[in-house]
Amino acid sequence: MMGEKLKRKYALTDKGLRNTRVGAAWTVVVNLIMMAGMGILYLLMQKYMNTLTDGAALPNAWGFIGLVAAFVVLSFVTHLQQYRNTYGLVYREIKDTRITLAERLRRLPLGYFGKRDLADLTETIMGDVNRLEHVWSHCLGYLYGAYVSTAIIAVMLFLYDWRMAIACLWGVPVAFILLFGSRKIHKRRSEKLKADALAVSDNIQESLENVREIRATNREKEYLDKLNKKIDRLETTMKSGELVIGLFVNGASVIMRLGVATTILTGASLILSGKIDFMLLFMFLMVITRVYAPFDQALALIAEMFVSQVSANRLNEIKDTPIAEGSELFRPDGHDVTFENVSFAYDDHEVLRGVSFTAKEGEVTALVGPSGSGKSTCARLAARLWDIQSGTIRVGGVDISTIDPEVLLADYSMVFQDVVLFDDTVMENIRLGKHGATDEEVLAAAKAANCDEFVERLPKGYQTSIGENGAKLSGGERQRISIARALLKNAPIVLLDEATASLDVENETRVQSALSRLLEGKTVLVIAHRMRTVESADQIVVLKDGKVAEQGSPAELLQNPHGVFVHMHALQSASAGWHL
Repeated sequence: MMGEKLKRKYALTDKGLRNTRVGAAWTVVVNLIMMAGMGILYLLMQKYMNTLTDGAALPNAWGFIGLVAAFVVLSFVTHLQQYRNTYGLVYREIKDTRITLAERLRRLPLGYFGKRDLADLTETIMGDVNRLEHVWSHCLGYLYGAYVSTAIIAVMLFLYDWRMAIACLWGVPVAFILLFGSRKIHKRRSEKLKADALAVSDNIQESLENVREIRATNREKEYLDKLNKKIDRLETTMKSGELVIGLFVNGASVIMRLGVATTILTGASLILSGKIDFMLLFMFLMVITRVYAPFDQALALIAEMFVSQVSANRLNEIKDTPIAEGSELFRPDGHDVTFENVSFAYDDHEVLRGVSFTAKEGEVTALVGPSGSGKSTCARLAARLWDIQSGTIRVGGVDISTIDPEVLLADYSMVFQDVVLFDDTVMENIRLGKHGATDEEVLAAAKAANCDEFVERLPKGYQTSIGENGAKLSGGERQRISIARALLKNAPIVLLDEATASLDVENETRVQSALSRLLEGKTVLVIAHRMRTVESADQIVVLKDGKVAEQGSPAELLQNPHGVFVHMHALQSASAGWHL
């Protein structure tokens, strides 16, 4: 039970919890060994005092040299084990945590990312994990180890003399009560600091992504002024937070150190009254230096533990988000894609209501309708990029909600209007379509997608780096790389989200030629805005207000003079050069 609380509190894995316990155990051993060193010094001092007061012979030096040598060896070995079981294991835990987070994010539905700011997610993966790493390695093992070792030492001190033990130790619990009483203050300040830091990150990201628009509209000064104000606010929050933390930490340290004064005063009083001797006071004064030592680092970092609660909560939020699961066995009877009374909503905004249609294998099914009618949503639901709220989507008779999304996506190729490319070569960007594809397979797909025409002009051909998101290429060239990926994958179901909408006539012709090779014999679901794009479709599904308004072949729909499709067709025909 206690272990589960620690896991949640500090976002630890099962392995991380075990490592923390091992690190704390070695910290206990180290603290007790160091206290044993004080014991050797006390024995030596006691022998020397006996020589001064009673005229006893000096102790055998070799015996004490042997004890010191044994202490040095034990101290070295235990400190080494403590380091390995705190820092060493924790650094491996950080690697595992980041990999686990990345794997979790990979399997989360796309709807999750639509609700989260990307700068916020980046901060969680990098900043929050870094912050927790410092707590895991520098604080948890040391602090909990100090609790246990101090409790053991406290029992021993009370056995010697309860009055001196109280005088020595009273400051420790009082100092920690003060610090733990300030947790809510630290949490509130941490949340405000996180919010201000994210505001700065968001502003910087927004400025970089829209630098052309900002310059084109002469808004540089306005954006910089806004950014400077947010940075100033973040700096103020950081300073005030450090001040508050410093006051509590230093106040706790002062209170704990007052134990030295009370130990001296109590010891002097007891000596004068003849209740203890000087050597007992000397022993407590040596012990007190070691009792406080384990808490020195813990006090400095305990405030960071409180602040880390915000980071731990953010990591736990990702871990607690349910992932899309299903069977890894997918054996559809053909590849018809069927929507059966499907409804879907983003948060509380309903997008689809009772949508039913079938995209048949070997045919092109076009989804048309006004903006916001749910066309793109249907395409993403068909590939289980999101999960529906009600109804059923089947591929070859198999309910896709029962299939693991990664297994399902092996049967899908997607070509969207907004192509995503990586800062890599043309060859590697195309190879993303099929893991482990040979160069010959990549080049064949590129040729089929008409990529040769522009690649030949590049400095290094297919080995040319194309920049971030293909910045060195035109829109048509990026689109053809996307089609080459889909050709390389050669999946039986193809989703097209207006792949040619932003292209000029010449590039559109080239892309359409490449698409004709991609679509042959496949189940094709096309999202279209241009009516001329769907004139050759086998079936058109017209969506309006999240419902199927009408469906049929282009010829059938054109026969309904009051239909939505006829209305859209008429609008585009009357507006030459303008596209819906």
